[in-house]
Amino acid sequence: MIRKLPFLLIIFCLWLLSSAFTVVGHRGDPLRAPEETFASFNSAFKSGADYVELDLHVSQDNVLVISHDRNLERVTGHNAIVSQTPWAQIKTFTQSNGEPMHSLDDLFAYYQNRPNTKFLIETKKTKKGNPQNMEALIKASVTKYQMENRVMFHSFSLKSLQNLKEELPNSPRIFIAGSLKRLNFEVFQTTTGVNISSNLVNANLIKQLHDLHQQVYVWDEMSENAKQWNWLVNLPIDGVVTNYPQTGNEYREQKATADIKAVDFPGVLVSLDAEESYENPYNLDLVRQPVKPLHPFEVSNLVIKHGEPFYQIGTNRFISAAGFNHTNDLQTALPYLGLTVTPIDNRREYTQLYDRPLAPQPINQHLQVGQNYQVQAVQINGLATWFEVAGHWLSAKQVLVNFQPQASAWSHYLAIPTKHRQALPNLQTLFHPWQATTQTTSAFEQAAIITQPQTWQTQLW
Repeated sequence: MIRKLPFLLIIFCLWLLSSAFTVVGHRGDPLRAPEETFASFNSAFKSGADYVELDLHVSQDNVLVISHDRNLERVTGHNAIVSQTPWAQIKTFTQSNGEPMHSLDDLFAYYQNRPNTKFLIETKKTKKGNPQNMEALIKASVTKYQMENRVMFHSFSLKSLQNLKEELPNSPRIFIAGSLKRLNFEVFQTTTGVNISSNLVNANLIKQLHDLHQQVYVWDEMSENAKQWNWLVNLPIDGVVTNYPQTGNEYREQKATADIKAVDFPGVLVSLDAEESYENPYNLDLVRQPVKPLHPFEVSNLVIKHGEPFYQIGTNRFISAAGFNHTNDLQTALPYLGLTVTPIDNRREYTQLYDRPLAPQPINQHLQVGQNYQVQAVQINGLATWFEVAGHWLSAKQVLVNFQPQASAWSHYLAIPTKHRQALPNLQTLFHPWQATTQTTSAFEQAAIITQPQTWQTQLW
């Protein structure tokens, strides 16, 4: 009967979807230029932002004014409420870089012939829904400059998004949720996505929202550090709204070059030595606590970066897939750990080594035929068995395996704390026979075993 290939080998052979996220410059690039000025927006786009975020208020005479604050004193020095001031006066106010205040029409006219510029527009409304005509004014401006495919909207006001659904039904509408209590099915009937604080978001919540056909954008307190970015980049977010568009773009590009697939299985490292784990597979300089051999972990994602597979084994913790096996394969893999193997090749004096056991590529390293080498790690790929020896990998078909009584794998197993042993397959019956040199077990069903007084040798085919 043909044995099924393991899940890892199957998905490793598939083309996986890229899971890059959208970068939105919050008010442009406000750390490099005054917020919501053309200089700030230009800097954000130059830094790699897909969208810039901006806020709208309505002037006394129904002009859409770009400003986060309803009072313009902070950004212009003039104590003027937008809704109480005519546009003719507002446009004379200048910001700290000398730019005047801008209307939405000014923005669209400036960027109309720059097709790679897109905008996430926040509608600023009172709790009573004022100004009532904001969405109609937005539609008129969007239509005038033919920006329908270059705008998204987000708002704390569900009523505003409901109005926008009527006015511009094809434009994305994102609900800003300051609290998870505000998320409900009434919201989802209107929205195409939600914008959530990083303090509230987690992988399970994102999955639930995706199941409800909602995209997930995340915003921070706009003081993101490396630790925060390393956490965000490992979540399946659709976008991030950030004061650091260049940093967001750098992390996005790192993630965009990887293939990511959700998986779910228990696994263990079958190795003599602990292996490094990483904050994320996109930057291997960020090292986490080493992974101990034979301790079980729940695997949640497979990430293939530049052809090298990594498993996610915890929050912001990844390990190379080489030597990391499904616990179902542990009974096959573990008996070989710590044994010696002898390379065989009737045609050559040396045996070829490879860089990894998954999608292996030959390297400029060889083993001398006839010499003994210790198995440092084991990888089971379906019917194929691979050994790490001398720091590199080779197929079990290339070697003779020397089975010794009281092999080291048994002592490694006994060294595992009892509570962890219970989480692994029952290997007690597998290893007890090692105490008798004449006993063989089904663990070696792939091998033709030759029993000798003190040593078992087999060539794996």
